[in-house]
Amino acid sequence: MLWIIALVIGVPVVTLIAQYNGLVRLRQLVKNSWADVDVYLKRRAELIPNLVESVKAYAKHEQTVLTAVTEARGRAAAARASLADRGEAESALGSSLVNVLMIAENYPELKASANFEDLQKQLADTEKSIASARQYYNACVRDFNSKIETFPSNIVAGMGAFQQAEFFMVDEASEREAPAFSAST
Repeated sequence: MLWIIALVIGVPVVTLIAQYNGLVRLRQLVKNSWADVDVYLKRRAELIPNLVESVKAYAKHEQTVLTAVTEARGRAAAARASLADRGEAESALGSSLVNVLMIAENYPELKASANFEDLQKQLADTEKSIASARQYYNACVRDFNSKIETFPSNIVAGMGAFQQAEFFMVDEASEREAPAFSAST
């Protein structure tokens, strides 16, 4: 009889503990994967001043485009209210970068510059890393949000005050329009 009582009490307690620990683990994955995305976004932001200076040396009369990318970088750095705001700001920054890189098409001597070529390659690598990290982050968010909504973990999530995480979305149109970065001359 004592075994039955222990089983009736023990199984739900163990289940609750397992559900809670699973939610905590997924929440930590979401936080960690966002930190990875943020690192790559900061890396891109650090490359932009060098890219702008490199282009500025060759394309002095393209000041409006260079100013626009600098302003977009500032807005992206300041966008902290929500991931939706950050995604919008990062999309605008990506579009501005495309415009800067399109300037290079008009300046063969710029395209031939080793410094510009290196910056372009670093930027392309960083963009790939951002896309990969964002994909992993969104997968972690999906798993976490699914766990919050499914039974019996939804009960534990409610008791533990777990909140759904926000996906990091960028403007899909700008992603489709963004040409592949090329370091070729």
